Amino acid sequence: MQPADNMTFMTTPEWLNEQETVFWRGFIETTNRVLAQVEAALKADTGIGFDDYEVLVHLSEADHSRLRMTELSDCLLHSRSRLTQRIDRMAKRGLVRRERCPGDERGTYAVMTDQGLALIQKAAPDHVRAVRQHLIDRLDGEQIQSGIEMFKQL
Repeated sequence: MQPADNMTFMTTPEWLNEQETVFWRGFIETTNRVLAQVEAALKADTGIGFDDYEVLVHLSEADHSRLRMTELSDCLLHSRSRLTQRIDRMAKRGLVRRERCPGDERGTYAVMTDQGLALIQKAAPDHVRAVRQHLIDRLDGEQIQSGIEMFKQL
């Protein structure tokens, strides 16, 4: 998109060329499509959405299945308020609970419950199948390695 002639900018951005625009839009559309397909598979198989699954993954990989809310927020790239709302909804379903951090009145942990653990154990095989079907199996080893290298730079 080029700026209108009557628009004034302090600095002019380096606009994307046609190839870069096609790549950017393809990246966004493909990312959204793959995430939607993975989420649809998760919901159909286990009733859990991708965002809740992602919370449970991080908690399942943490010591004692718990993380400080601030750390979990950083891992998920969510605002603190967005994560608080998600944890509240998941707590109502019995998937997680909150615990106060010992010695830190303001700190709170998100802790996966036994019910949350059972759900992620049930959902993980379906999640992996969907990720393989909609992304991994469509790429060769060189493409995957190139993607890994690109992600490291970002």
